[in-house]
Amino acid sequence: MPVLTRLIPSPLVVDIRAGALDDLAGVLADQRISSSGKLAIAISGGSGALLRERLAPALPGASWYEVDGGTLDDAIKLADRMKSGHYDAVVGLGGGKIIDCAKFAAARIGLPLVAVATNLSHDGLCSPVATLDNDAGRGSYGVPNPIAVVIDLDVIREAPVRFVRSGIGDALSNISAVADWELSNRETGEQIDGLAAAMARQAGEAVLRHPGGVGDDGFLQVLAEGLVLTGISMSVAGDSRPASGACHEINHAFDLLFPKRAASHGEQCGLAAAFAMRLRGAHEESEHMAEVLHRHGLPVLPEEIGFTVDEFVQVVEFAPKTRPGRYTILEHLDLSSDAIRDAYADYAKAVSQAISG
Repeated sequence: MPVLTRLIPSPLVVDIRAGALDDLAGVLADQRISSSGKLAIAISGGSGALLRERLAPALPGASWYEVDGGTLDDAIKLADRMKSGHYDAVVGLGGGKIIDCAKFAAARIGLPLVAVATNLSHDGLCSPVATLDNDAGRGSYGVPNPIAVVIDLDVIREAPVRFVRSGIGDALSNISAVADWELSNRETGEQIDGLAAAMARQAGEAVLRHPGGVGDDGFLQVLAEGLVLTGISMSVAGDSRPASGACHEINHAFDLLFPKRAASHGEQCGLAAAFAMRLRGAHEESEHMAEVLHRHGLPVLPEEIGFTVDEFVQVVEFAPKTRPGRYTILEHLDLSSDAIRDAYADYAKAVSQAISG
């Protein structure tokens, strides 16, 4: 009998709910994660210290490691410090930078990772990628998926609301990214993984269509689940394609051209996704996305994050250079500066009317 299915790399445990941290010790005691209780837990020096005080009594066999930042050097130093501990698993407890450092360190020393997210700023909490600052700017490093993901919605609500907003923008950008993947399939013959595309698109659509807001547990549940599903979709596809198209090219261009002024990842991706949808002729979808972004307090125009129209034109023109070989609506249209300016004027007029009317 031939094998007619495939194995999907995904966490053994996904626990997303209010109060999930109270049961963290039980999750970690799973025989497939840590039978001995010997764990290396990476935390930040700020909010992480408070969580350590709360969780340490239930985790007597754990060693705690403070991480200074989110650089490649920080991740390498973390791995070096953990090497001699003979641990069962690494736990990344914190925001995106801590989890990315912990992912890289765990991969470097050959241990499974448990991701315990304290905010929902982007889809990296369950992805097979660690994004770390390096001497050249910022790099993406392939790592195994987390073996478990724990997200306590009570903790998420305590984080600054800008982190939730950033996650919303990142999740919504999936819709544009999958459209770019389908465009590349039609124009270049690039193969699409239908399961990965479906997971990423539905994650974005669920966030787009949910009527709740950033303080609503039901909405936070859908957003957290969407970000986890997006991470798994990237594992299914074998790269970031399901969640990264023109939206992320524009985001990377903001980061590279204006590193000291760039906004959050999700703010830039959400705005860029709404603009890219307009470029592909999906006018109603673009306006609906802009309305939802605006409702959640995210920017829909570059002026709202401190960039002029001329700077945005520069960003969009540069964007294809950030991902050589990736085909999106930007590569397809190959717009001149003047054409980008005209397209932006059209977009700005349409979304301004949509959000005011």
